[in-house]
Amino acid sequence: MKLFDVYPINDITITKAQGSNVWDANGEKYLDLYGGHAVISIGHTHPHYVQRLTDQLNKVGFYSNSIRIPLQEELATKLGKVSGKEDYQLFLCNSGAEANENALKLASFYNNRKKIIAFKKGFHGRTSLAVAATDNPSIVAPVNQTSNIIFLPFNDEASLEACFKAQGSDISSVIIEGIQGVGGINVASIPFLQKIRSLCDEYGAVFIADSVQCGYGRTGKFFSHDWAGVNADIYSMAKGMGNGFPVAGIIIAPKFQAKHSMLGTTFGGNHLACAAALAVLEVIEKENLLQNAEELGAYIMEQLKAIPELQNVRGRGLMIGFDVPEELKDLKKNLLWKHKIFTGEAKPNVIRLLPSLALSKKDADQFVAAVKEEIKALAPVL
Repeated sequence: MKLFDVYPINDITITKAQGSNVWDANGEKYLDLYGGHAVISIGHTHPHYVQRLTDQLNKVGFYSNSIRIPLQEELATKLGKVSGKEDYQLFLCNSGAEANENALKLASFYNNRKKIIAFKKGFHGRTSLAVAATDNPSIVAPVNQTSNIIFLPFNDEASLEACFKAQGSDISSVIIEGIQGVGGINVASIPFLQKIRSLCDEYGAVFIADSVQCGYGRTGKFFSHDWAGVNADIYSMAKGMGNGFPVAGIIIAPKFQAKHSMLGTTFGGNHLACAAALAVLEVIEKENLLQNAEELGAYIMEQLKAIPELQNVRGRGLMIGFDVPEELKDLKKNLLWKHKIFTGEAKPNVIRLLPSLALSKKDADQFVAAVKEEIKALAPVL
């Protein structure tokens, strides 16, 4: 049997990882500024994380949600404290797509409506409703297509107001990333997020903050939407929540009432997943990683903005993107193969940085120096 070939891959096999570095099968060391797609939030193989999981695995690794799992209650309490959303409720699942599916479903249960507002260049997952709300027709199968999704321009208040005025009584929810990741590090403006909040209040719609990639402290606040100073009704999260262990969830405002069987999952909130998620929150809190993300991210953006060849440096905290002109199209590839630095991308010409929130200034300086060196090599006449 062969693997189903759906991933374009680099011919590198990682055999060891520590902090912000990984090593391949040949012993070559790499700087990881991609974090496995924003997943590695506290650094690879953090000793507290490893110990938490090891201790739990030596007790019990899994049992279903048919029994009480005190670790879930412990996680809910800790997450409420660290995120500042102590009056919210937690539902645990396995992936970002599953989190968004449940958020959209819960919103529809709440107001008995079907229409969903999503935004151009948004990405919410690959499962049925999540992918329907994703602005990429190439990954939407015919069975996923629905007339219930309304795509609007990102950061366009006039279009949003017009849509609510025309269809407000039918709109169940608005789903938006605080910073679009796959779409190219596009930051939702503070006035736009505030406008979503006010319109959802006015028309009885549900504000869903997709925080799968842009949440969990990555921007310097726990949720990137928090920069707008308003609360969403539901926050979805995954990626950095488990530092590599599959765990996800939604936190749900107090106005939503639960009933048995309205949502469900087999593996969500299992013992190991909760241990991983608790370890992440404990390290974030103990090592002040939100502050590090905000301060180091600002430093990196300042350094990148001083490089004239780079265009439109943007982001918040340690979620950073910049455009690469055509003459520097090999920059990402050369950073990997010549300088041993992993970065991400967004088509057609964006380099994305999604490192561990524990990234050091030394590592940041290594990256900036490599960018300058490679630009000099690629475009000496610029």
